[in-house]
Amino acid sequence: MAECSGLQFVSPYAFEAMQKVDVVRLAALSDPELRLLLPCLVRMALCAPADQSQSWAQDKKLILRLLSGVEAVNSIVALLSVDFHALEQDANKEQQLRHKLGGGSGESILVSQLQHGLTLEFEHSDSPRRLRLVLSELLAIMNKVLESNGEFFFKSSELFESPVYLEEAADVLCILQAELPSLLPIVDVAEALLHVKNGAWFLCLLVANVPDSFNEVCRGLIKNGERQDEESLGGRRRTEALRHLCKMNLSQALRIRGMVVEECHLPGLGVALTLDHTKNESSDDGVSDLVCFVSGLLLGTNAKVRTWFGTFIRNGQQRKKENISSVLWQMRRQLLLELMVILPTVRSTHVVEEADMEPHVSVYSGLKEEHVVKASALLRLYCALMGIAGLKPTDEEAEQLLQLMTSRPPATPAGVRFVSLSFCMLLAFSTLVSTPEQEQLMVMWLGWMIKEEAYFESISGVSASFGEMLLLVAMYFHSSQLSAIIDLVCSTLGMKIVIKPNSLSRMKTIFTQEIFTEQVVTAHAVRVPVTGNLGANITGFLPIHCIYQLLRSRSFTKHKVSIKGENSRVNQRYSITTQLLVLYYVLSYEEALLANTKTLAAMQKKPKSYSSALMDQIPIKYLIRQAQGLQQELGGLHSALLRLLATNYPHLCIVDDWICEEQITGTDALLRRMLLTATAKNHSSKQLQEAFSMLPGNHTQVMQILEHLTLLSAGELIQYAEVLTSNMSQLLNIGVPRRILQTVNKLWMVLNTVMPRRLWVMTVNALQPSVKIVRQQKYTQNDLMIDPLIVLRCDQRVHRCPPLMDITLHMLNGYLLASKAYLSSHLKETAEQDMRPSQNTMGLEAPEVSREELKNALLAAQDSAAVQILLEICLPTEEEKAQGSNSHSLLKKIQSAAGLPSQGLEEEEDSLLCNLREVQCLICCLLHQMYIADPNIVKLVHFQGYPSELLSLTVAGIPSMHICLDFIPELIAQPELEKQIFAIQLLSYLCIQYALPKSLSVARLAINVMGTLLTVLTQSKRYAFFMPTLPCLVSFCQAFPPLYDDIMSLLIQIGQVCASDVATQTRDFDPIITRLQQLKEKPSEQSGLGKDSFSKSGLKNRGSTDPDVQLCHCIERTIIEIINMSVSGV
Repeated sequence: MAECSGLQFVSPYAFEAMQKVDVVRLAALSDPELRLLLPCLVRMALCAPADQSQSWAQDKKLILRLLSGVEAVNSIVALLSVDFHALEQDANKEQQLRHKLGGGSGESILVSQLQHGLTLEFEHSDSPRRLRLVLSELLAIMNKVLESNGEFFFKSSELFESPVYLEEAADVLCILQAELPSLLPIVDVAEALLHVKNGAWFLCLLVANVPDSFNEVCRGLIKNGERQDEESLGGRRRTEALRHLCKMNLSQALRIRGMVVEECHLPGLGVALTLDHTKNESSDDGVSDLVCFVSGLLLGTNAKVRTWFGTFIRNGQQRKKENISSVLWQMRRQLLLELMVILPTVRSTHVVEEADMEPHVSVYSGLKEEHVVKASALLRLYCALMGIAGLKPTDEEAEQLLQLMTSRPPATPAGVRFVSLSFCMLLAFSTLVSTPEQEQLMVMWLGWMIKEEAYFESISGVSASFGEMLLLVAMYFHSSQLSAIIDLVCSTLGMKIVIKPNSLSRMKTIFTQEIFTEQVVTAHAVRVPVTGNLGANITGFLPIHCIYQLLRSRSFTKHKVSIKGENSRVNQRYSITTQLLVLYYVLSYEEALLANTKTLAAMQKKPKSYSSALMDQIPIKYLIRQAQGLQQELGGLHSALLRLLATNYPHLCIVDDWICEEQITGTDALLRRMLLTATAKNHSSKQLQEAFSMLPGNHTQVMQILEHLTLLSAGELIQYAEVLTSNMSQLLNIGVPRRILQTVNKLWMVLNTVMPRRLWVMTVNALQPSVKIVRQQKYTQNDLMIDPLIVLRCDQRVHRCPPLMDITLHMLNGYLLASKAYLSSHLKETAEQDMRPSQNTMGLEAPEVSREELKNALLAAQDSAAVQILLEICLPTEEEKAQGSNSHSLLKKIQSAAGLPSQGLEEEEDSLLCNLREVQCLICCLLHQMYIADPNIVKLVHFQGYPSELLSLTVAGIPSMHICLDFIPELIAQPELEKQIFAIQLLSYLCIQYALPKSLSVARLAINVMGTLLTVLTQSKRYAFFMPTLPCLVSFCQAFPPLYDDIMSLLIQIGQVCASDVATQTRDFDPIITRLQQLKEKPSEQSGLGKDSFSKSGLKNRGSTDPDVQLCHCIERTIIEIINMSVSGV
C-alpha cells in the first residue's frame, strides 16, 4: 500500500505502552504519536472503570492531565456523547432495507439526502451526523465484501482518502467500533478496510486503540487470505497490512508467521516477516532465521506446506518482470548476500601444478571454521529451492554457489559433512557448471578431495568420510548404475529430488576417464579401513557399501587385486551389530530359499540350507533382546528381525514372553540391581549344585542362593541354567518348600527371555519319568518340534506341582507353535515332490491340496490330543477323591456338632485351596489362549467329547467357551446318543454362565429335540438318554424362567410314557401321573418338599431296578427342584 507511505503509523513503543497501560510511557510520547491513540485514552478517562484500585485512580488522573492540553479531545468527547442505542437501531433498519433492495443504492435511514460530497458533508456536520456518515459508508463496504464471494475489489471513498480529515475519520471509526461491537465486529471491519485507500493505516490505528484484538484481527485476515498472496492486488494489500501490524507489535511477528504456515495462506507474508526479523536480529555467524524458516518449509514432514511454498516460488518466477519490491526477489537477494558474506575472500582460479603445492597447504583460502555449519545449511536450502520448489538460479547465484561448493573447509566433522553435501549438489545440479573454467575448477576440487581424504579422516575422527562416497560414486559410474547414484545423492542431501540420468553424462565422463579408472578404484578400495563400532548413528557412506559394490561387480577378480590382507584387519571381537547382521542374513536367506522352492525345483536346482543343528546354536532370542535396547543405533534392523522371527520362529514371539520381558527389564529390575551384593555375584554353578545335593535335608542354603540369583540379569543367569534344570526332578519330592518352587519358576522365566530353545530341551529331559532317565533317553530340539506331546509325557508328579506345571504348559504352547512352523517349512522344502506327478490327469493342484490338507489334519489332531491330555490331568485321582470325601465328611461332623449349616463358604474354600485347583486354573488359561487362536479346536474337542464332570470347570474357567453356542445345534443333531447327551449337558452349564438370547434359542432347540427323541427311543435308550439329561432342565429353568411351561410339559410327557409302560407290564394303576399333574398345577403347595420326599410315596409293588420306575423318580425329583428353585427365586 504505497498510498500509506507519507502517513505516521503507531510505533512499537507506543503500542506496547497501550498494551500494558503504561502511563509513564504514554506521557513520553510526542504529540503526533499521542494523537493516534486519543480515542482509546478518552474512553478510558471518561468511562467508569472496572478496576477500582487506588493505583488505577492515580493513573487515571495522569491520563486526564495528559489529555488536558490536546485540542482534539473535545471532538472525541462530543462523539462519545451520542445516543449509540438509537444509532444502532437505525443501522439495523438500514441493513434490513438494503437486504430487501438487494444491496442497491436506495434511500438511507442513517443519512438523509446529501447536499454535497461526503467530504464536505463530513466537514459541515456535527458529531452525531459524522458518526452516521462513517457508519453508513463502512456498512456499505462490509456488505459489498460479503456479496463479492472472495473476489477482491477496490472501493473509492472520499472519507478514507482525504488527507485533511484522516485523523477525524479515524477517531469516528475507532469510537464506532468500540461502542457498537456487535454491529461492527473488528475482524469484519479490518476486512473491509483492505478495500479502501489508506486501509492499512486505518487498520493499525483501530488495532492500536483496541490492543487486545491484535491476534484476533491477524488470524482473521490470514484465514480469509489468498493461498498465493503475490498473485493478486488483494493478496498484496493484505500482506502489506499485516506486515504493518507486525511492525507495530514486533514481539508477535513470529507467532503471526506461524499462523501463516498453519493456514497455508499468504506465503509472501511469511517470508516478509522473516526478512523483517532477520534485519532486526543481531548479526552473528550462526544460521539465519531466513535459512531456518525456508528450509523448514521445504524439508519438513508436512507435504501440504511443502507444496504450498513450492507453488509460491514457481509462480514468482513465472512473472515476466520480477519486481524489486516483490517478496521473492527480496528473499533471493538476502540469501545471496548471506552466501557472499561467508565466501573465502581470496580465490585463485589459475591452475596450480602439483609440484608447486606443499602437503595440506592450498593456495585456495578455505572456509572459516565458524562458517562451515552455515555454509552447509545454505547448500541444503539451495538444493531444496532448486530441487523441490523449482527455483532457477540466476548467473550470479550459480557463480557464487559454485565458488562456495568448491571451497576448502577445515578438517572437522562439520567440514566432512560440508564436502559431502557439496559433492552431491554438483551431481544433482550439474547445470551450475556451464563454462570450461568452471569445469576445470570442479575437476581440481575433486582431485583435492581424493588427496585430502585420509588427512580429513585422521584429523576429524569421522569414520565415514567423503572418500568412501567418492569411491562409491566412481564404482556406480563404471557399472552405469545411475539410479543408485541418484539414490545416494538424495540420501546424503536428506531430500527426495528429481534428477534426470541424462544430466549425469558429463560427470560420468569426468569420473571414468579423468579421475577414477576402474583399476584405480579397485586398488584404492583395498586401502579403505574397516569401520569400527558399526551402527545406525554413523553418518555418511561406509566402507561396507564400497566393498559390497566391488564384490558384486567382481572387480577384485577382474583386475587381480588381492584382498587377503583385508580379512586380516577385521577385529576378532565381533560386535553386537555384526552378530545381528549375520543373523539377519541367515534368516533372510532361509526365508528366500523357502519362498522360491518351487521355482528352484522347476529349474532342478537345490541350494544348500543351514542345518537345524547350526540354527539351534545361534542365540536368536538373546540377540533380539540386545537389538531391542539398541533400536536407535540399529535403524530399521530390529523391526526387520522381528518380522523374520514372527514368520519363521513363532514360538519365540509368544505374547506372554514379551510381557514377562517388560517386567524383567522395567523399574523393578533396576531396584533389584541396586540391592545386588558382592555375595550374590560370587555364587558359582558348582555351589548351586552342592546346595541341591543337600536338598532332602537342608533347604536353607538352596533358598539363599536362589534368592540371590533373582537379583542377577538374564544374561548373568545363563551359566546357572544347566544346574537349575538338571535338578528340577528333586523339587518333586515331598517336603520341598513352595517358596523354592516359586523361585525356580521365576528364574526359569527370566532365562526364557534369552535362551528359550536350549532351556526348553534341558527342562523336558530333566522332567522325564525316572524310567526314561535311567535309559538315558535324551530328546533333541527336532524331536520336540516333530512331536510336541513329548512335553506332557513327564513325571506324573509334575501334574500336581503348579510352579513346574506352569513351566510345562509354557513349553507345550511354544512347541505347538514351533511344530506348525516346522511342518509348514517342511512342506515348502519338499515342494519338488509336487513336480513329479505332473503327468497325472488330476493336474498340478491335486498333490498340493492333498499335502496341505494332511498337514492341517495332523496339526488339528496334535492340538486336540494336547487338549484332551490336559483335560484328563484336571480330573482328580482316586486318592484325591478319597481325601476330598474325607475332608467333607469331617467338616460336616464338625458343623453338625457346632450347630452350623452343612453347606457354606468353608466347604468351598477347602476344595479350592489345593494344588489340583491351581493346576486346573493354569490349564484353563492355556486352553483359553488355544481356543482364541484357533476356534476350530474348540469344535473338534467337543465333538470328540470328554468326561462330563469337567464341564463345570471348563465352562467357568475358560472364558472363550461361549464359542460352543455356535456349534451345539450341530452337535445335538449327531446320530450318536452319547454326543447328544454331552451337548445338552454342555448347554446347561453355558446357559447358567452366559444367559444370552442366543443361549435361550439353543435351549429351546434342545427341549424340542428331547421331546422328539421321547417318541422314537426304545425303553433302554430312553432310560440312558433322559437319566443324565433331566437335571439339565433345572439349569434351563434357572437361566431362562420363560421356559418353565415347556419344560414342565416335557416332564409330564416323559412321566406319562414311563407310567404307561409300567401299567402295561403290571396291570396295576399307579398314581405317579396324578402326583406329577398336581405338582404342575399347584406348585406352591409342594414347594416345601425335600429332594428325598418322593421315597415316602413311591411304587410299592415294583423294585427299584426297573428303568421306567427309576426314570419316574428322576422326573419327580427334577420337578421338585424346579419348583423349589422358582419359589425361592420369587
